[in-house]
Amino acid sequence: QVQLVESGGGLVQAGGSLRLSCAASGRTFSTYTMGWFRQAPGKEREFVLAISRSGGSTNGAASVKGRFTISRDNAKNTVFLQMNSLKPEDTAVYYCAATSAIVWSGPYDYWGQGTQVTVSS
Repeated sequence: QVQLVESGGGLVQAGGSLRLSCAASGRTFSTYTMGWFRQAPGKEREFVLAISRSGGSTNGAASVKGRFTISRDNAKNTVFLQMNSLKPEDTAVYYCAATSAIVWSGPYDYWGQGTQVTVSS
């Protein structure tokens, strides 16, 4: 069992930056592939970025390439999402998730409660 708690969301102007954090409980954090997803109002949840167990490789959506990066600190049971050059279309609730699968597609078994990111134009 893994519990995930996101933080770091807020209101930012277009072109600004935010860094989201996701703290995980338990002593097996390093055995999970971690991902970030987002859901905008009226839209389906979409994949943003994922990072391998060791942090050595990542995979991301084309819409955030070059702007968002994912990283993790296994010693601190935390995964991060650095978001730069934010656009109004990045406005969404952002969720972190964990999967015991090796593949990026999961399935993701554990989810946080989400943190709101709002980008004003």
